[in-house]
Amino acid sequence: MHLDKDTRRKKTLHAFGLIALIVLSSLAVLNFGYVAKAQPIRVACVGDSITFGGYPNVLQEMLGYGYQVRNFGVCGATVSNTSKIPYMDQPEFKKALEFDPDIIVIMLGTNDANPEIAYSTESFEADYAQLISAFQALSGKEAIWIVKSPPIFATDSAYNNTYLSESVLPKINNLSYSLNLPVIDINSACAEYEEYFCDGVHPSSEGAALIASNVYDAITFPDGSPDYTYTESAYYDYQSP
Repeated sequence: MHLDKDTRRKKTLHAFGLIALIVLSSLAVLNFGYVAKAQPIRVACVGDSITFGGYPNVLQEMLGYGYQVRNFGVCGATVSNTSKIPYMDQPEFKKALEFDPDIIVIMLGTNDANPEIAYSTESFEADYAQLISAFQALSGKEAIWIVKSPPIFATDSAYNNTYLSESVLPKINNLSYSLNLPVIDINSACAEYEEYFCDGVHPSSEGAALIASNVYDAITFPDGSPDYTYTESAYYDYQSP
């Protein structure tokens, strides 16, 4: 049986239409899986009581539903492994690793500037590098940000701002350079806002909002998508809405 040209053309177009429909359906399924995989982006906030006190909650509100922010702050925790409360000895450290975060924000150092808690900063850089390497060992795709802690405004406690400024913060700078990791300078951001620190050490709600705002600006691009610029292997599984 012979078909005229018009009939053959219609059959050909119909066949191509079916193929296109199958391809588009497959792409839709793949794209749905891709987006599902990319959401939410997990953000681990690692730190001491300044983190525990609440800035991660504000950060979650700022980042929105595309992100899952978890607070792994431990009151009194230090970078130093020879202190009273080494962060790496705390259950929250293990929980932070199990969270398998995409972004890690580490703000430690305030308690390392208190000689009643941390007895020495001699091994500060080595201990901090060990902490960071534990997160880098997860997949190598994590974006890790280290934070320079806020100033210590208190003058009637063992917390020592001079020690923080002259010993702890320079070591954080050195670590950032040696490991090629970005720094969020919360110390400078809070320098003119003593009134935001209710006891001279811990931030009020305004202080938490200020910290969260600076962290938000650091870890995201202007459109709200995550900044993975500093990852060892760029992780682009995120798709902007």
